[in-house]
Amino acid sequence: MTGQAVILARGLGTRMRAGDSAARLTHAQRHAADSGHKAMMPIHGRPFLDYLLSAIADAGITRVALIVAPDHDALRRYYEETARPSRVHVAFLVQPEARGTADAILVAASWTEGRPFLAMNADNIYPVAALRDLAALDEPGLPAFDADDLVRTSNILPDRIASFALLDIDRDGYLTRIVEKPSAAPRPSPPAPRSPLLAPRSSPLAISMNLWRFDSSIFDACRDVPRSIRGEFELPEAVALALTRGARFKAIAARGPVLDLSRRADAADVERRLAGVEARP
Repeated sequence: MTGQAVILARGLGTRMRAGDSAARLTHAQRHAADSGHKAMMPIHGRPFLDYLLSAIADAGITRVALIVAPDHDALRRYYEETARPSRVHVAFLVQPEARGTADAILVAASWTEGRPFLAMNADNIYPVAALRDLAALDEPGLPAFDADDLVRTSNILPDRIASFALLDIDRDGYLTRIVEKPSAAPRPSPPAPRSPLLAPRSSPLAISMNLWRFDSSIFDACRDVPRSIRGEFELPEAVALALTRGARFKAIAARGPVLDLSRRADAADVERRLAGVEARP
């Protein structure tokens, strides 16, 4: 059982900062959106991150590292002074510059103490079942989410699903290729029906939500990966590099809901879906 997780909370929040006159936000939510601090967006009076930490705790993970920016003092004060979590131990690791998600993973290299860890976004709440199944793996891996199910169960519309990374998976259930931003690239043709789970080369329904189980071997790939076309060191490209070097990533079938808080317009729907949910980090 993998008992620790790294949460990537360093992003600049560019999409969240963008104005949206149609978004229904409270004053506190608007302040969080203006600052780009998605993790601190109030949802029923609690930071969005509280709900993710609660799901992590429900999955049996007790040790968490938050990768943050040097100026994320409000986040640190909240978890160290205002509402210290009781079910997870939270550490704060600073990524000095926003150089990408692969660079952010490197910040946690010493903290992991050479043990396996989960890695995930700070602006998604993942199903406890997916987190638990991933933590139970005894090798690197990722959940392969069904796109149709994500649309049915989550707050992610089809046009946004089309921009997520596709997964190619072999007959044994291992990742062979990850196609980042497939809306700008040809999608693989769906294979003939074989299984209700994952086909030999998965159909376009197999989606990555940037949730991973890594061991220490990922750090070499994160150090060596070149900058992407966006000028960043990106985690999916580090995974692709690791694949070329012989690494294996087990894909496990997963279903939603995955709640996404990337933009201002997401806040109202996320709050509606979390009505009655108790955050207990």
